[in-house]
Amino acid sequence: MNSSILRIGTRGSELASWQANWVAEQLRAQGVQCELVKIATRGDQLPHASIEAIGTLGVFTKELQKALLDGRIDVSVHSLKDLPTEPVKALALSAVPERESPMDVLVSRNNIPLKQLPKAARIGTGSLRRMSQLRHIRPDLQLSDIRGNVDSRLRKLDDGQYDALILAEAGLKRLGLAGRITEVLSPDQMLPAVGQGALGLETRAHDTAAREAVARIDDLASHQAVLAERTLLATLRGGCLAPVGAWGRLEDDGRLKLTACVLSRNGTKRLFGEHLGNAADAVQIGRQVAEDLLAEGAGAFIEAARATG
Repeated sequence: MNSSILRIGTRGSELASWQANWVAEQLRAQGVQCELVKIATRGDQLPHASIEAIGTLGVFTKELQKALLDGRIDVSVHSLKDLPTEPVKALALSAVPERESPMDVLVSRNNIPLKQLPKAARIGTGSLRRMSQLRHIRPDLQLSDIRGNVDSRLRKLDDGQYDALILAEAGLKRLGLAGRITEVLSPDQMLPAVGQGALGLETRAHDTAAREAVARIDDLASHQAVLAERTLLATLRGGCLAPVGAWGRLEDDGRLKLTACVLSRNGTKRLFGEHLGNAADAVQIGRQVAEDLLAEGAGAFIEAARATG
């Protein structure tokens, strides 16, 4: 941060722009002067290709990180579920604002909930994690990959290309589309992606001014929860595209609970892990759940998913 104005980098999609504008508003309310800088990412440049086809990790984040390292921006706003857990030298995850809902939702053409969808109903989702969990509870459904922004996905649903979609509740709420939600899927049905619903504010590690600026909107409870989730994923060596679901949250007594699952690609096998501990021990909690899952054989599921991805 070389001036009094904090330059915030963001992707150009409608949802990414909303998120960056929201961050800017929160920072301005704390007295921080800031401006937005749009950065095109590979994921945005190929909006209709599947994530697996584009090239795995960092498809929505690498260009933002490069802009940070080059000094073109001072902070990047990530959807935290898109940010790889492998650290980038000289960069730091400096703040996690208060998290929106981490849950997945069903949006169906006729407002039919998941359990009542007809056999072989066509469901659109681009996520292996969602596909595997759907296959576990409804192996009769026909699952099809879908790409594009939220609006384009909803248009495909309305045009009859799909009977239902699985989307993140947070994205629909942020875009004012919560009215489209048919059903919020319970954690028993579908555990969310690591970091889902949370924003990550990344800065250069040694940029004290930028780190102090974004720290003003850090939410400790959200930060601890996603730290446990991201440590879990890093320990599993799963990556953003693995069939791993996780949900960290603070209980009423202030302790941190982490619930996670790893599934086979076809959804026939599901491993489950959970741990409760002190919130300050988020890293240890994430490692503990990951080690429990690995002891049950989760590594083979993750390797198989990577090999066929």
